[in-house]
Amino acid sequence: MRNGKVGFAVVGCGVIGPWHAKAISLAPQCELVALCDVELEKAQKLAAEYGNVPCYSDHRKMLRKEPDIDCVCACVPSGLHWRIAVDAAKAGRHVLSEKPLDITLRTMDKMIDTCRAQKVKLGCIFQRRTTAMTRMARQIVQEGRLGKLVLADCYLKYYRSPAYYKSAGWRGTWELDGGGALMNQGVHGIDQLLYVAGDVATVTAHAAPLVRDIPVEDTAVAILQFRSGAFGVLEGTTSVTPGMSTRTELHGENGTLIFGDHGLVKYALAAEKAGVAKDVELKIEEAEPPKSAASDPKALSVLGHLVQIMDIADAIAQDREPMVPGEEARKAVELILAVYRSARTGRTVTLPLR
Repeated sequence: MRNGKVGFAVVGCGVIGPWHAKAISLAPQCELVALCDVELEKAQKLAAEYGNVPCYSDHRKMLRKEPDIDCVCACVPSGLHWRIAVDAAKAGRHVLSEKPLDITLRTMDKMIDTCRAQKVKLGCIFQRRTTAMTRMARQIVQEGRLGKLVLADCYLKYYRSPAYYKSAGWRGTWELDGGGALMNQGVHGIDQLLYVAGDVATVTAHAAPLVRDIPVEDTAVAILQFRSGAFGVLEGTTSVTPGMSTRTELHGENGTLIFGDHGLVKYALAAEKAGVAKDVELKIEEAEPPKSAASDPKALSVLGHLVQIMDIADAIAQDREPMVPGEEARKAVELILAVYRSARTGRTVTLPLR
């Protein structure tokens, strides 16, 4: 740490890297000390906005030459997160990976094991967890206000144009994107569903590219059975027009909770004696109005990143686990991989995967 601040480096200065750089600059206990991109001009262009910090095209060289780096943000294509994380951990640096943690169980486990062995923190960006609505939904379920959970459904109906998939060679590929609508866009909502409703036991699914000319799915539907016994439906797509707000529906024997990108939709509990549902006032105070990236991947607020940047800085200073540690971030990817396996084999898949 320099001047009492946690030093950050961002590796990957394309679409999401600037969000990390901005969040770091806004966090009082954090400092941006280096940028890296294989296309050096991208790093240099971003550096011009943040004091012209040192720029590199090789992250390993950056790690050797910049001793003030405490934490590395991995903002490269999804299938390369593990390489950045492993190299950073071996250099004694903490890691904050963009979602998804990575795209295979093997590489995620390598990230987790290496960071644990090197005694560094490993966190992952899942900014939906930072919203007041998500935290309240989790509390409602955990406190049993809905009673026994019966259904937990998640609808992730987005639009991404053909131009989006052509904008970068890694998009919509198995090798670097790890999948399509679920692994790239839907993973946020899937993580949120697991965080609120709990772990999944079995998956039966269909997934395919129905509209886009890509090898991975642009549409997927899955039937879930949670370990709690509840059933659920997961729908994810990037092929509907226009993109729709994410929607999560939780139904229990005593009530219903529905929320989406723009906050609460419905919260109703059964009246004790009348047996009819009544709306209950639920006060949700967000730090800023929620935004949706249903049709535009750049329509994101920096607030969620800011919260998680400050969180991992505090985790480093206090020697505690970050908000979303590697083991927790792994769960959403494992569920997505189970969906893919079920769609490929036509069979119900049991978790954890073997």
